Amino acid sequence: MPRIHRKPDLDHPAPDKRGLLAHGDGVAPHRHTEGQLLYPSTGVLATTTDRGTWVTPPNRVTWTPPGFEHYHRAYGRTDVRVVEVPGALCASLPDRPMVFTTSPLLREALLVLTGGRELRPDARARLREVVVDELVDVPDETLHLPEPDDDRLRAVTDLLHADPATPSTLAELGRRVGASERTLSRLFATELGMSFQRWRSLLRVQHALVGLAEGDAVIDTATRLGWANPTSFIEAFTAIVGQTPGQYRRELRRRDG
Repeated sequence: MPRIHRKPDLDHPAPDKRGLLAHGDGVAPHRHTEGQLLYPSTGVLATTTDRGTWVTPPNRVTWTPPGFEHYHRAYGRTDVRVVEVPGALCASLPDRPMVFTTSPLLREALLVLTGGRELRPDARARLREVVVDELVDVPDETLHLPEPDDDRLRAVTDLLHADPATPSTLAELGRRVGASERTLSRLFATELGMSFQRWRSLLRVQHALVGLAEGDAVIDTATRLGWANPTSFIEAFTAIVGQTPGQYRRELRRRDG
């Protein structure tokens, strides 16, 4: 459970706001009557619901629809920009939590809405509509780590959460939880919509996003999280995040500066 951090008031509704979270700070489980967009202009923000965890670096924005219980945790010094989405606009967005790619226009609109600038109500409403329009066509599920309902599969994912770097095969993990490799492979596909290898790779990349945000070197991150070599890590990271680990670190440093 993340440490509760109340100062930014991220768990209370307000039209548009901004909050600074220190590394490790969190916001306790809560829900909203309206939709909520969270954009970390610096740092990394994790949002967790009963459907899984979304890790959001500065090139993504997290969408949480009305009514979903969720909580947050920050990694690194995180400048969180929050935009509340009225019910009338929520219908244009997915009815489940999601991560979106942050286009240049979307990023600038979010920064203006949350930057403290005085805006006429009609101008603010139009800018919020621009944000929603930018989101409609750019959903990005690559940073969503789904969580299972099946007890056998959850036992396996719990082992992987505890040790993302483990080289254990699915068959070896299955023997530890009392389930066959075939059964677990089927459950990964039917419950989580991906293979065991893909789920573990995504888990490791989520940990890598956090480690790199904290200043870890690329090679050290690859070793710590169990990749066979840095090249394998770079390829997996780039496929999921859309940029190399080195590019991601440079972008974080630029925005923090």
